[in-house]
Amino acid sequence: MTEHLLDPAGLGFGSSGEHELQRQMGTSDRAADFYRRQVRPCLTQQMREFVARQTMVFIATADGHGACDASFRAGPPGFVQVLDDHTLAYPEYRGNGVMASAGNISENPHLGLLFVDFTGDRIGLHINGTAQLRPDTAMRTAYPELPEETAPGRRAELWVRLSVDEAYIHCSKHIPHLQPVPAGTRLSRERPRDPDYFTGTGTPPPHGAEPAPEEAAPIAPPVSPPVAPPSWARPPAAAAAAAARRSWRLVRRREA
Repeated sequence: MTEHLLDPAGLGFGSSGEHELQRQMGTSDRAADFYRRQVRPCLTQQMREFVARQTMVFIATADGHGACDASFRAGPPGFVQVLDDHTLAYPEYRGNGVMASAGNISENPHLGLLFVDFTGDRIGLHINGTAQLRPDTAMRTAYPELPEETAPGRRAELWVRLSVDEAYIHCSKHIPHLQPVPAGTRLSRERPRDPDYFTGTGTPPPHGAEPAPEEAAPIAPPVSPPVAPPSWARPPAAAAAAAARRSWRLVRRREA
Protein backbone atom coordinates (compact mmCIF):
# COMPACT_ATOMS: atom_id res chain seq x y z
CA MET A 1 0.00 0.00 0.00
CA THR A 2 2.79 2.39 0.88
CA GLU A 3 4.64 1.52 -2.31
CA HIS A 4 1.53 2.26 -4.35
CA LEU A 5 1.11 5.64 -2.64
CA LEU A 6 4.69 6.65 -3.33
CA ASP A 7 4.64 5.46 -6.93
CA PRO A 8 1.13 4.91 -8.34
CA ALA A 9 2.50 3.99 -11.76
CA GLY A 10 4.90 1.42 -10.29
CA LEU A 11 7.72 2.74 -12.51
CA GLY A 12 9.84 4.64 -10.02
CA PHE A 13 9.19 8.09 -11.53
CA GLY A 14 8.14 11.24 -9.70
CA SER A 15 8.62 12.38 -6.12
CA SER A 16 6.56 11.42 -3.10
CA GLY A 17 5.44 15.07 -2.91
CA GLU A 18 4.01 15.11 -6.42
CA HIS A 19 2.35 11.73 -5.87
CA GLU A 20 0.71 12.99 -2.69
CA LEU A 21 -0.60 16.10 -4.48
CA GLN A 22 -1.87 13.92 -7.32
CA ARG A 23 -3.83 11.92 -4.78
CA GLN A 24 -5.25 15.08 -3.17
CA MET A 25 -6.18 16.66 -6.52
CA GLY A 26 -7.55 13.48 -8.04
CA THR A 27 -5.02 13.31 -10.89
CA SER A 28 -3.24 10.08 -9.96
CA ASP A 29 -4.61 8.13 -12.93
CA ARG A 30 -3.68 10.84 -15.43
CA ALA A 31 -0.20 11.16 -13.92
CA ALA A 32 0.32 7.40 -13.97
CA ASP A 33 -0.64 7.35 -17.64
CA PHE A 34 1.89 10.13 -18.35
CA TYR A 35 4.64 8.23 -16.51
CA ARG A 36 3.89 5.08 -18.52
CA ARG A 37 3.69 6.77 -21.93
CA GLN A 38 6.25 9.58 -21.74
CA VAL A 39 8.87 9.16 -19.02
CA ARG A 40 11.94 7.06 -19.81
CA PRO A 41 14.87 6.02 -17.60
CA CYS A 42 17.33 6.67 -20.42
CA LEU A 43 17.57 8.60 -23.69
CA THR A 44 15.68 7.25 -26.67
CA GLN A 45 17.09 7.61 -30.16
CA GLN A 46 14.73 10.53 -30.81
CA MET A 47 15.87 12.22 -27.60
CA ARG A 48 19.55 11.83 -28.50
CA GLU A 49 18.96 13.34 -31.95
CA PHE A 50 16.96 16.19 -30.43
CA VAL A 51 19.73 17.09 -27.94
CA ALA A 52 22.33 17.02 -30.73
CA ARG A 53 20.38 19.74 -32.61
CA GLN A 54 19.92 22.13 -29.69
CA THR A 55 21.84 25.37 -29.23
CA MET A 56 20.63 26.21 -25.72
CA VAL A 57 19.58 24.59 -22.46
CA PHE A 58 18.16 25.81 -19.16
CA ILE A 59 19.70 24.23 -16.05
CA ALA A 60 18.43 23.91 -12.48
CA THR A 61 20.62 23.22 -9.45
CA ALA A 62 20.37 23.55 -5.68
CA ASP A 63 22.95 23.78 -2.93
CA GLY A 64 23.25 21.43 0.03
CA HIS A 65 20.47 23.30 1.89
CA GLY A 66 18.07 23.19 -1.06
CA ALA A 67 18.45 26.83 -2.12
CA CYS A 68 17.92 26.62 -5.86
CA ASP A 69 19.36 28.42 -8.87
CA ALA A 70 18.32 28.53 -12.52
CA SER A 71 20.77 29.28 -15.31
CA PHE A 72 21.28 29.04 -19.06
CA ARG A 73 23.90 27.60 -21.36
CA ALA A 74 24.28 28.05 -25.12
CA GLY A 75 26.60 27.02 -27.91
CA PRO A 76 26.65 25.57 -31.40
CA PRO A 77 24.45 22.52 -32.12
CA GLY A 78 25.79 19.57 -30.19
CA PHE A 79 27.60 21.58 -27.51
CA VAL A 80 25.80 19.29 -25.06
CA GLN A 81 27.43 15.97 -25.85
CA VAL A 82 25.41 12.74 -25.86
CA LEU A 83 27.98 10.22 -24.64
CA ASP A 84 25.60 7.25 -24.53
CA ASP A 85 21.98 6.39 -23.72
CA HIS A 86 22.51 7.19 -20.04
CA THR A 87 25.08 9.98 -20.11
CA LEU A 88 25.32 13.62 -21.19
CA ALA A 89 28.07 16.17 -20.73
CA TYR A 90 28.35 19.89 -21.30
CA PRO A 91 31.33 22.25 -20.96
CA GLU A 92 31.79 24.96 -18.37
CA TYR A 93 33.78 27.94 -19.67
CA ARG A 94 35.48 30.80 -17.89
CA GLY A 95 32.68 33.23 -17.00
CA ASN A 96 32.16 35.79 -14.25
CA GLY A 97 33.96 33.62 -11.70
CA VAL A 98 30.90 33.07 -9.50
CA MET A 99 30.56 29.35 -10.35
CA ALA A 100 26.99 29.27 -9.00
CA SER A 101 25.79 26.18 -10.85
CA ALA A 102 29.02 24.23 -10.51
CA GLY A 103 29.27 25.19 -6.84
CA ASN A 104 25.79 23.84 -6.21
CA ILE A 105 26.64 20.59 -8.00
CA SER A 106 29.70 20.18 -5.77
CA GLU A 107 27.31 20.15 -2.77
CA ASN A 108 24.23 18.57 -4.31
CA PRO A 109 24.58 16.47 -7.47
CA HIS A 110 20.93 16.63 -8.55
CA LEU A 111 20.67 18.46 -11.87
CA GLY A 112 17.73 19.28 -14.12
CA LEU A 113 18.06 20.22 -17.80
CA LEU A 114 15.34 21.67 -20.02
CA PHE A 115 15.91 21.84 -23.76
CA VAL A 116 13.34 23.86 -25.73
CA ASP A 117 13.09 24.11 -29.51
CA PHE A 118 11.51 27.55 -30.00
CA THR A 119 12.17 27.91 -33.72
CA GLY A 120 11.38 24.56 -35.31
CA ASP A 121 9.23 21.84 -33.79
CA ARG A 122 8.26 23.87 -30.69
CA ILE A 123 8.78 21.02 -28.25
CA GLY A 124 10.78 20.56 -25.07
CA LEU A 125 12.71 17.80 -23.35
CA HIS A 126 13.34 17.46 -19.61
CA ILE A 127 16.37 15.45 -18.51
CA ASN A 128 17.00 14.95 -14.80
CA GLY A 129 19.86 13.10 -13.23
CA THR A 130 22.96 13.01 -11.09
CA ALA A 131 25.90 15.23 -12.04
CA GLN A 132 29.65 15.18 -11.51
CA LEU A 133 32.25 17.88 -12.15
CA ARG A 134 35.14 16.59 -14.22
CA PRO A 135 38.32 18.43 -15.31
CA ASP A 136 38.78 18.77 -19.05
CA THR A 137 41.80 16.45 -19.13
CA ALA A 138 39.98 13.70 -17.20
CA MET A 139 36.97 13.92 -19.52
CA ARG A 140 39.13 13.68 -22.63
CA THR A 141 40.93 10.68 -21.21
CA ALA A 142 37.61 8.93 -20.60
CA TYR A 143 35.97 10.16 -23.80
CA PRO A 144 38.66 10.82 -26.43
CA GLU A 145 36.00 11.50 -29.08
CA LEU A 146 35.10 14.85 -27.47
CA PRO A 147 35.79 17.77 -29.83
CA GLU A 148 38.77 19.97 -29.05
CA GLU A 149 36.59 23.09 -29.18
CA THR A 150 32.94 22.74 -28.31
CA ALA A 151 32.48 26.39 -29.35
CA PRO A 152 34.68 28.37 -31.75
CA GLY A 153 37.78 29.62 -29.93
CA ARG A 154 36.71 28.27 -26.54
CA ARG A 155 37.94 25.29 -24.59
CA ALA A 156 36.26 23.94 -21.48
CA GLU A 157 37.87 24.25 -18.08
CA LEU A 158 35.38 21.86 -16.47
CA TRP A 159 32.76 19.45 -17.73
CA VAL A 160 29.45 18.60 -16.11
CA ARG A 161 28.79 14.90 -16.65
CA LEU A 162 25.17 13.88 -16.11
CA SER A 163 23.97 10.34 -15.44
CA VAL A 164 20.36 10.29 -16.66
CA ASP A 165 17.67 9.23 -14.19
CA GLU A 166 14.64 10.25 -16.22
CA ALA A 167 13.76 12.05 -19.45
CA TYR A 168 10.36 13.21 -20.67
CA ILE A 169 8.56 15.59 -22.98
CA HIS A 170 7.58 19.22 -22.42
CA CYS A 171 4.54 19.64 -24.65
CA SER A 172 4.26 22.39 -27.25
CA LYS A 173 1.02 23.94 -25.96
CA HIS A 174 2.53 27.11 -24.45
CA ILE A 175 5.92 27.24 -26.19
CA PRO A 176 6.13 30.47 -28.26
CA HIS A 177 7.32 30.30 -31.84
CA LEU A 178 10.43 32.48 -32.12
CA GLN A 179 12.39 33.50 -35.19
CA PRO A 180 16.17 33.90 -34.91
CA VAL A 181 17.51 37.30 -35.92
CA PRO A 182 20.02 37.46 -38.80
CA ALA A 183 23.64 36.87 -37.85
CA GLY A 184 25.48 40.09 -37.07
CA THR A 185 22.39 41.97 -35.82
CA ARG A 186 23.60 44.71 -33.48
CA LEU A 187 22.05 45.69 -30.20
CA SER A 188 20.44 49.10 -29.84
CA ARG A 189 22.88 51.89 -28.97
CA GLU A 190 20.48 53.02 -26.24
CA ARG A 191 20.77 49.62 -24.54
CA PRO A 192 22.83 49.78 -21.32
CA ARG A 193 26.03 47.75 -21.11
CA ASP A 194 25.63 44.32 -19.52
CA PRO A 195 27.23 45.31 -16.16
CA ASP A 196 24.85 48.27 -15.90
CA TYR A 197 21.68 46.75 -17.34
CA PHE A 198 19.99 45.89 -14.04
CA THR A 199 22.19 47.71 -11.52
CA GLY A 200 22.88 51.13 -13.05
CA THR A 201 26.31 52.73 -13.22
CA GLY A 202 26.86 53.26 -9.48
CA THR A 203 29.02 50.94 -7.36
CA PRO A 204 26.91 49.22 -4.66
CA PRO A 205 27.99 49.77 -1.04
CA PRO A 206 29.64 46.85 0.84
CA HIS A 207 27.25 44.34 2.37
CA GLY A 208 25.89 45.72 5.63
CA ALA A 209 27.05 49.29 5.00
CA GLU A 210 24.63 52.14 5.33
CA PRO A 211 23.66 53.46 1.92
CA ALA A 212 25.02 56.90 1.16
CA PRO A 213 22.44 59.65 1.56
CA GLU A 214 20.96 60.77 -1.68
CA GLU A 215 22.05 64.18 -2.85
CA ALA A 216 19.27 66.71 -2.78
CA ALA A 217 18.15 67.80 -6.17
CA PRO A 218 19.09 71.39 -6.95
CA ILE A 219 16.29 73.82 -6.20
CA ALA A 220 15.25 75.78 -9.22
CA PRO A 221 14.88 79.53 -8.65
CA PRO A 222 11.29 80.71 -8.42
CA VAL A 223 9.78 81.84 -11.67
CA SER A 224 8.76 85.48 -11.46
CA PRO A 225 5.49 86.56 -13.08
CA PRO A 226 5.83 88.59 -16.27
CA VAL A 227 6.76 92.19 -15.49
CA ALA A 228 4.67 94.88 -17.24
CA PRO A 229 6.69 97.51 -19.12
CA PRO A 230 7.12 100.78 -17.24
CA SER A 231 4.53 103.48 -17.71
CA TRP A 232 6.87 105.63 -19.81
CA ALA A 233 7.17 102.77 -22.29
CA ARG A 234 3.41 102.36 -22.65
CA PRO A 235 1.41 104.70 -24.92
CA PRO A 236 -1.22 106.64 -23.01
CA ALA A 237 -4.67 105.13 -23.31
CA ALA A 238 -6.05 108.29 -24.97
CA ALA A 239 -3.25 108.32 -27.53
CA ALA A 240 -3.80 104.65 -28.31
CA ALA A 241 -7.51 105.22 -28.78
CA ALA A 242 -6.88 108.22 -31.08
CA ALA A 243 -4.46 106.12 -33.18
CA ALA A 244 -7.09 103.39 -33.51
CA ARG A 245 -9.72 105.95 -34.65
CA ARG A 246 -7.35 107.39 -37.28
CA SER A 247 -6.66 103.91 -38.62
CA TRP A 248 -10.37 103.16 -38.86
CA ARG A 249 -11.08 106.43 -40.73
CA LEU A 250 -8.30 105.62 -43.20
CA VAL A 251 -9.87 102.25 -43.93
CA ARG A 252 -13.33 103.78 -44.50
CA ARG A 253 -11.94 106.32 -46.96
CA ARG A 254 -10.32 103.55 -48.98
CA GLU A 255 -13.57 101.63 -49.09
CA ALA A 256 -15.45 104.78 -50.31
